[in-house]
Amino acid sequence: MNPPNSSRLSLQLILILGAIAALTPLAIDMYLPAMPSIAKDFLVSPSLVQVTLTAYTTGFALGQLVHGPLADSYGRRPMLLLGTVAFFILTVLGALSTNITELTFIRVLQGFAGAAAAVIISALVRDMFEREEFSRTMSFVTLVMTVAPLLAPMIGGHLSVWFGWRSVFWFLAIFAVIVLLSIIFKIKETLPKENRIPFHFMSIIRNYAKLLANPIVLGLIFCSGFSFAGMFTFLTAGSFVYIDIYGVSVANFGFYFGLNIVVLIIMTTLNGRLVRKKGTHWMLRLGLSIQLFAGVMLLVGQWFNFGLWGTVLPVMLFVGTLSIIGSNSMACLLARYPQMAGTASSLGGTFRFGIGSLVGSIVALMPDSTAWPMAGTMAVCAVLSAGFYWCLAKDA
Repeated sequence: MNPPNSSRLSLQLILILGAIAALTPLAIDMYLPAMPSIAKDFLVSPSLVQVTLTAYTTGFALGQLVHGPLADSYGRRPMLLLGTVAFFILTVLGALSTNITELTFIRVLQGFAGAAAAVIISALVRDMFEREEFSRTMSFVTLVMTVAPLLAPMIGGHLSVWFGWRSVFWFLAIFAVIVLLSIIFKIKETLPKENRIPFHFMSIIRNYAKLLANPIVLGLIFCSGFSFAGMFTFLTAGSFVYIDIYGVSVANFGFYFGLNIVVLIIMTTLNGRLVRKKGTHWMLRLGLSIQLFAGVMLLVGQWFNFGLWGTVLPVMLFVGTLSIIGSNSMACLLARYPQMAGTASSLGGTFRFGIGSLVGSIVALMPDSTAWPMAGTMAVCAVLSAGFYWCLAKDA
């Protein structure tokens, strides 16, 4: 199926797609500053509240595997609407929860519902645009998905202080309504009925097996996954490294975080301008090369003790490549399987988020007296990301 030629990328479309993609990053990261308040309110230990975060990510991972195939069978728009409505209802229930057990159960279901937006957005954009234009569009969407977790803790922190932890859920509920209205009035169905795959459980299993048996698919998935894991590493350890090791004040920490966003915007704009001329593979290789250089410079900065800026500058480059690598790797993947873009997107999203969460968890367990764990892990992620592409996917 060829994407309709009438589709045009506009600022309005970018904002709508970005808002849809931001649902889950906001649901995860806005929640973090509120966790101590939840523990006090429910009179439980912090560890029990931390389980609610794991509950969301578990539901999110499982949901991705389900929503993609359903979108291939019943259409993008119905599943996107259903997922957003369910997300809204569960968010309201979260705001009204009365104990930690109830909240944990709600967060599992909320993550499951939120996965619909994360998965279907890639398939929907693939339906609308050809490969290079898909990459250009998804680079802007990836920008929003990356900026959201960087800004969300600050928003959530202020809401928790001013209005209490439940205000985070009410904010998310209002945001979900805005997203829902945008889908209703601005997003049309992009998958014609004649191109839909009949829903059969065994067919879904066979489709996943088909994807996993393809070395190129694995190369692209792990390429994107380890790149994303590098950012997860920074989100996990970055604040500690900057504040506790290099002495950055809490007030100035936002400035150093903001530098990553500036580079990310520049790189995203560069991808948008060049991808139609150079192609997705050329841009993907450029992103991987810059990311690998950043990983090496992180190690060099630690080895020669270059101090704060020896870490800040490579991190800026590393985070800046995420939209280039994420959008172009997904463009190459979905171009191979346009008829089951939802299923392929599900698999890519599950692996990307799963690898990121796993690596971030490992980093959290490492010794925290130096910046080496963060720098070394990000460098390893850069090597693995480039390695999987060059060994398995360079001929995609």
